[in-house]
Amino acid sequence: MPRTSDEPNAHLVNHDLVNKDLLRPVALLSTRFFLVVALLGMVVLAGFSAWGYQLYNGIGVAGIRRPVFWGFYITNFVFWIGISHAGTLISAILRLANAGWRRPITRCAEVITVFALLIGAMFPVIHLGRPWQAFWLIPYPNERGLWPNYRSPLMWDFFAINTYLIGSTTFLILPIIPDFALARDKFSGWRKRFYGILSLGWRGTQRQWHRLETAMQIMAIIIIPVAVSVHTIVSWDFAMTPVPMWHSTIFAPYFVAGAIFSGIAALIVAMVFLRRFLHLEEYLPPVCFDNLGKLLLLMSLLWLYFVFAERLTVWYGNETAEVSVLWLTQRGPYRYLFWIMVACNFGIPFPLLAIKKLRTISGTCIASIAVVGGMWLERYLIIVPSLSRKFLPYAWGTYRPTWVEITITVATFAGMALLYVLFAKFVPIISIWELKVGMREASESELPIVAQADLRTDNIAPERANKQAGGRGQFQK
Repeated sequence: MPRTSDEPNAHLVNHDLVNKDLLRPVALLSTRFFLVVALLGMVVLAGFSAWGYQLYNGIGVAGIRRPVFWGFYITNFVFWIGISHAGTLISAILRLANAGWRRPITRCAEVITVFALLIGAMFPVIHLGRPWQAFWLIPYPNERGLWPNYRSPLMWDFFAINTYLIGSTTFLILPIIPDFALARDKFSGWRKRFYGILSLGWRGTQRQWHRLETAMQIMAIIIIPVAVSVHTIVSWDFAMTPVPMWHSTIFAPYFVAGAIFSGIAALIVAMVFLRRFLHLEEYLPPVCFDNLGKLLLLMSLLWLYFVFAERLTVWYGNETAEVSVLWLTQRGPYRYLFWIMVACNFGIPFPLLAIKKLRTISGTCIASIAVVGGMWLERYLIIVPSLSRKFLPYAWGTYRPTWVEITITVATFAGMALLYVLFAKFVPIISIWELKVGMREASESELPIVAQADLRTDNIAPERANKQAGGRGQFQK
């Protein structure tokens, strides 16, 4: 982060530097950007082509067979809904805790939430044999008098995810408005008109800042229980079903902890790439990765506890159907995937994050990539083994994904990366005005008391330096 000087007005120079550095990725277009967009776009196009092939030939081209009717598609659904907890939940908690180191990462996290929710919500539709009838989930008046079954957890998913998506989008857009106003004032031509529309008439007045901070505080309080309830309801898709190793009261906290675990890992991976390719080394300092690495270590230990508690209970209960599924993952055909999952979620992250010398930016990135892969495997091992070994042997079966499912799965990761790249090109990926407020607070804490008093009498300082953030007339004395 740019250093502050001992001079009372040195923050003006630093703020201009911040504007220049953080608006540079938005203003400049490079060949590398177009190559990355083209490459990711081709992978996404391949995924849509595979889905089109499935629509034309029927759901039978997927590997879904009796009794395993949930495979890669529902695995991806649960995985991406879990990743969505990276942003809004983490950002909201850090905002309420007023953690100063959160300022550069809040927007990086909140973007992941919105895009992951959009991708995850696609999979129930992709999984349908007749996706053009997906609107039946929506309760609307009709002449046949048909209504969705409100007692179904799948119906609860529909309302929970839509509520979370609306709340997360609002939580993302609110703090972007001042930065849109800053871009409006710094750019010219079509960019000035474009960001002028998006800034919604922002002028940086004291009333506007007060309303913005109040709205963000309210949204941060509201979004936390909404985020927790979403993955709790997703877990009830399984826990409310009489399937071996699903019908368990531990599933709700288990899924929420796993969602936060994978969300933090996804956030760290995104931050590493942003730091490297957008040259944001001064704005995403090692302390951010160190603190997120500590959170990831905590969630890794919590994840291990839930996995151990779940399997110990099944083993001790010794019910035939559940023990059959347990040994299927411990000693059967899924044993390799299970132990790879344990290695990715605990074996690799624990030493990298527990030892301070290894908890570097590279170390946390390696641990996070392992966790993202391990958590996808965990979702797969929750779904497929239990469905392939039901209570009666005649209902047993196997599952093998086809190229259609694999292509669509790979395309979703490419789609997430593509959306993130495009967002970073049109919106400052680090909240400029929040960063400036943090710089002002840091500079005031380092100045003598007399200098602090002089700064507070200046027009730049009122309302926690909110008028620094953007809008016309910023930084005026």
